[in-house]
Amino acid sequence: MNGKKKEEGNCRIAAGETGAACCKVESIISVDERGQMVLPKELRERAGINAGSKLAVASWEKDGRICCITLIKAEELVEMVKGQLGPIIKEIL
Repeated sequence: MNGKKKEEGNCRIAAGETGAACCKVESIISVDERGQMVLPKELRERAGINAGSKLAVASWEKDGRICCITLIKAEELVEMVKGQLGPIIKEIL
């Protein structure tokens, strides 16, 4: 295409770009009295989250309070860390 940007959800993605990352609100969920919450079935299916899947919980703080909580599939987190540390380790060795 001609490289123009197009809107998809809350994201701006270059037309024809592959592997573009996108952040959007998928759903609103409730926390019950025991602190449990349910991820919607469609979201679990699209994310490949099954019974026994491991998720890492990451948070961001602003002014001493947690303002953002995100879930990352544990295997994706491992790959991100390897991608960041791999080149550094190779350079050291």
